This record gives sequence, structure tokens and C-alpha cells, in this order.
Amino acid sequence: MHKIRLNILGLSVSQTQSGAYALVLAEENGDRRIPIIIGPVEAQAIAIQLEGLKPPRPLTHDLIKNLALAFDIALLEVTIHKLEEGIFFSELLCEMNGREVRIDSRTSDAIALALRFRCPIYTTEEILHKAGIVLEMNEETPSRQEAPGEETRPQSRSPYAKYTLADLQSELDEAIRNEDYEKASQIRDEIRKRK
Repeated sequence: MHKIRLNILGLSVSQTQSGAYALVLAEENGDRRIPIIIGPVEAQAIAIQLEGLKPPRPLTHDLIKNLALAFDIALLEVTIHKLEEGIFFSELLCEMNGREVRIDSRTSDAIALALRFRCPIYTTEEILHKAGIVLEMNEETPSRQEAPGEETRPQSRSPYAKYTLADLQSELDEAIRNEDYEKASQIRDEIRKRK
């Protein structure tokens, strides 16, 4: 099976399903994109990692990573290997004591883990042929990863524009402590704009 590497292009509110999110994966050496509809919990787990936020306590995917590391299990790669009735099927390729093991996984969970382990994400030509789309040049592509709950909208003045950098850092720390990752993402964006 020839594997094709994918990169995460973006995460945004789904335009087709209420309360869901669209995770867009891009073919590394090509123009095809795979949109995958995922739930809000999985979107949050992916967005937290994409945004570089550190929750005060480990979330489920962080716990899985910590368990794997404690028992010397490495996640080598994630492969989206099947598409059936609109549902993507993935597997994790793990290694422990020189032995490789393949584990079935939901695609959203597999990607959340791939981000944490910094391992590659692959698919097959068959999946890209079935589900891949090519965006036309006049279609808008997200210029950055959007956090869950965030929609693409015109640039507006940030509600944090009047805060000092010290105040912003304090607000960011509090938002993370309270596990308000959407607010933390907005504050972090304001801090980045100023640097």
C-alpha cells in the first residue's frame, strides 16, 4: 500500500452540521484536501495542541500519551486507511520493545494523538480519490487554524486591545486554569500580534 502524507490545514466550524467542526487535511505534495467532520470534544483536543496551549491538568489524549511514554510505547504513525459510508477509519502504528502493533482508532482521536506524539499522518490514494477535493484559487482557504467556536469573520478590534502585555499574560494564565481554551486562544493571538 502506497501511503500519502497529510498535514493539518485547518479546523473550523462545520457549515453542514450544527455543533460539529470540519478538520481539513491537506495532501503534502499535492492539491487535494480531505474535510473530516468531527465533534466538539475532539475539535477542542486538536485545537489545544494546534494552538500550543497547556491545560493545567492532562486531557484524555494527554493522559494516553503519558501512559504510552511511561510504558515505553512509541506512536510511529497514524494511517487513515478506510472510508465507508462517509466515516473515516484510522489505525495507530505503535512500537514497544521492538514489536510493532496496529491499533484501530477513530480518526479524530488518532489525529489528536499524532499531534501530541509529533508523528506523521498518512492516507491512501484510494481515500484521496474518494474524499479528496481540490479548492479553486478563488475559494478562500483558512490562513490560520481556527479554534472550536470560532468562525471566519471580518477583522475587528480585539476585546483585549486595551490590555497591557502583563494584563494579557495574567488573563491568559487564568483562562487556562479555568480551561476556557477559546478565550485563551484569543488572548494568545492578541499577545502574538504585539510581538
